[in-house]
Amino acid sequence: MSAHIIDGKKLAESVRAEWKARAEKLIQSGTKPGLAVIIVGDNAASSLYVRNKVKACSEIGIYSEVHSFQQNASQAEVLDCIQALNSNPHIHGILVQLPLPAHFENNRVITSIAVEKDVDGFHLYNVGALVTGNTIFSPCTPFGVMVMLESNRIPIEGQHAVVIGRSNIVGKPMAFMLLEKGATVTICTSKTRNLAQFTRDADILVVATGKPRMVNAEMIKPGAAVIDVGINRLPDGKLCGDVDFDSVKEIAGYITPVPGGVGPMTITMLLCNTILAAERAQAGIFK
Repeated sequence: MSAHIIDGKKLAESVRAEWKARAEKLIQSGTKPGLAVIIVGDNAASSLYVRNKVKACSEIGIYSEVHSFQQNASQAEVLDCIQALNSNPHIHGILVQLPLPAHFENNRVITSIAVEKDVDGFHLYNVGALVTGNTIFSPCTPFGVMVMLESNRIPIEGQHAVVIGRSNIVGKPMAFMLLEKGATVTICTSKTRNLAQFTRDADILVVATGKPRMVNAEMIKPGAAVIDVGINRLPDGKLCGDVDFDSVKEIAGYITPVPGGVGPMTITMLLCNTILAAERAQAGIFK
């Protein structure tokens, strides 16, 4: 029996409708949510992501502006831009599109964003607060995964969750968020020895390695919820995830497709965080 396919696009539409109503309420009371995006260089994928984010903002009632810098721009220029945006009362969220050029210090740039405007959830304050369960803004991709699990009523408390990947953007925060909801969490990497012995014991498996189709049906516990965060472009131009979808869907209980799974939820949670930031600003809540 094939797994239930979690339609991220459909769920994203539902979540956006709810938060659009919250944005409209803010606008009626005099506050229009505002997001500023900073992009450095001409990375094609980054440029596409930024366009998608700007389009999503316009559809939900968020004002957006893009600050583009050349590849050879200095870090000081970008930091000056961030400081100006920190002081701008019409901007409630600031996002720096990653990756940055090699001559940038990522941590310095990210931590220069005001905590109350860190809608990507990457500031050290928000990352550290994940440990205590008190973060203001959760990183968008793990946040989206949690919404997918909860919306499909997939049990988390008491379940064994295995996360493959240890990045600061997905793997580590994902593990903390699952742990906060009562899961027993194992963190693996693509280099974990005997990886299948861990994945076959997972009730919830989140895969974020950037390795096309590395997880196959033999690595899956029957009935497990499999969340594929990866997106890879194959030599023929087609997209695929880190999970071999066709084989795994015959074993898993739930599975996300690529594309159309986690991706739409990531942008959606960015919109939610921006609206939340505007609500907090209107209420005078800072940090």
